[in-house]
Amino acid sequence: MTSTATRVLSLIPPMTQLNTPYPSAPYLTGFLRSRGVDAVQEDLALALVLKLLSRDSLAQIADLVQAQYNENPERPFSTAVQSFMGQRELYLGSINRVIAFLQGKDSTLSHRIVSRAWLPEGPRFNALEHYMDDGSGDPIGWAFGALGQQDRAKHYATLYLNDLADVIRDAADSRFEFVRYAESLSGNQPTFEPLAAALAAPLTLVDEALVDLTRKAIWRHRPTLVLLSTPFPGSVYAAFRIAQTIKAEFPHIQMVLGGGFVNTELRELAEPRVFDYFDFVTLDAGERPLLALLEHIQGERGQSRLVRTFVRDADSGQVKYINMMEADIAFAEVGTPTWDGLPLHSYLSLLDMLNPMHRMWSDGRWNKLTIAHGCYWKKCSFCDVSLDYISRYEGASAAELANRIDAIVAETGQTGFHFVDEAAPPKALKALSLELIERGTEISWWGNIRFEKTFTPELAELMADSGCIAVSGGLEVASDRLLDLMKKGVSVEQVARVTKALTDAGILVHAYLMYGFPTQTVQDTVDALEYVRQLFENGCIQSGFFHRFACTVHSPVGQNPQDYGVILPELPKATFARNDIPFIDPTGVDHDQLGVALKKAIYNFMHGIGVEEDVRNWFDFKVPKPTVPRNKIAKALAAKH
Repeated sequence: MTSTATRVLSLIPPMTQLNTPYPSAPYLTGFLRSRGVDAVQEDLALALVLKLLSRDSLAQIADLVQAQYNENPERPFSTAVQSFMGQRELYLGSINRVIAFLQGKDSTLSHRIVSRAWLPEGPRFNALEHYMDDGSGDPIGWAFGALGQQDRAKHYATLYLNDLADVIRDAADSRFEFVRYAESLSGNQPTFEPLAAALAAPLTLVDEALVDLTRKAIWRHRPTLVLLSTPFPGSVYAAFRIAQTIKAEFPHIQMVLGGGFVNTELRELAEPRVFDYFDFVTLDAGERPLLALLEHIQGERGQSRLVRTFVRDADSGQVKYINMMEADIAFAEVGTPTWDGLPLHSYLSLLDMLNPMHRMWSDGRWNKLTIAHGCYWKKCSFCDVSLDYISRYEGASAAELANRIDAIVAETGQTGFHFVDEAAPPKALKALSLELIERGTEISWWGNIRFEKTFTPELAELMADSGCIAVSGGLEVASDRLLDLMKKGVSVEQVARVTKALTDAGILVHAYLMYGFPTQTVQDTVDALEYVRQLFENGCIQSGFFHRFACTVHSPVGQNPQDYGVILPELPKATFARNDIPFIDPTGVDHDQLGVALKKAIYNFMHGIGVEEDVRNWFDFKVPKPTVPRNKIAKALAAKH
């Protein structure tokens, strides 16, 4: 298919990531160009943050706060706002230079930043007092050493930006955050009312900035079709605000909404007002629906032959779902993503956490690439195994993947890759590692895997030789009983051996952890934390994060709750979003209370604190003694298999 009449603009809406473009737009733009479509892209998430974090915008915010004070001198202001106003001139004088430093454009500024005498400091800097003191009087000297000046400066600059984000939230837009922007308006919202009310309200300073950026993007590219991909609830409000602006001022442009949020939460969409903003809402992998839409727009395909697309029926005014059954574009044929048109040297490398593995999600600009579509395991009971992004597994040859890598390095000039698979297949990783080594392709890469026995010490060494620097994977609840109930297909001892092999090969390891799974008792939780402690103690993992289990409507737990010992209450009909669903667990455990201790423990473990202590010390209330022997993991690692 070729097209010269249609120009497609893919927009990344706020908020996604600040260190690298979210991959949906590069993937779709690359695919459309491979089919002869005139396609361009912009990252409005980055553009909005750079606009807000500028001298001019901070001056506007300061004036806004002053006006609020003049109107009501008794009005209480947050500590963050008070600190900002007290150091207003210091912030105005430093912000543009700090942004340039975080973009890698002014490295010598690190000397002034680490001095702690130049950069204004707000409440976020109080966190430095909680780090382990090595006796030198330097609260984070243990983390960076004598030569870690750039990273230390990056950490201070990140705290500085987080202070400013708090100021923007408290003074200009109560919904603002760098990641979870206004997510409560859309995430799991059964009705459109909260989002509709927010979109009808007067514009905030943040809204005005986004509207201005949207107008400029449209005038710059003059598209006939605009794609907005919303991966998370935290990008939905901004996507609708962008669409509202375009519909009001450029009504001839057709709008399409898709992305991970749509694919998981809007599958039962029945709200006609969504189509005041968007002409089409598409589900699952976007390539096939987009080709059908382009043919429809050009008069080559009737509406009844659209693919996985919601529209508003012209006669009834109601939402209609159309799905002409056509084969998806094979993963091997989706083409190579392109970052052409995105300001690759303007992204911000942030350092939120000192842990060397955890920092990778926010530090550095990674080329995002997928090894395969879907998940080769697709059995985990907490996962959306019934949906396309998990259930349809397709791969590509090692040669094709390596070709894509070569093309991306040639385009971007950058050799860091983050493989964003649900779980990268070990066979594919082995083949790709061999291909990269044979070609002499020098890259650094990391990605998500399953900690299965296929990842032998030999494969770990091969991956490291090909450029693998880190992996993440789901340990979930470190309990063999619960891992079996989850259908993870792994045991705790197996995870220990796999992660140790990876670590021994020089690969950093992050473990996704879970609490609150159906039938999980207090004893299960304490035992799981003891296992996690031992994994840190024995050098198996370097990083981790505890997530609260959420029952989703598309998971085996949500679809067959009786198999997991839980009861689902009857829910009202949803016309807008539905994903997480409440459940009743007869165990009656207060998982929220336990979660506080788990998160405190894992944070300290990642910084080397308290790893040898009794795990009961992390709880503010009495919990049972772990039933796991303190040398369980050490013995598993020493055993021959």
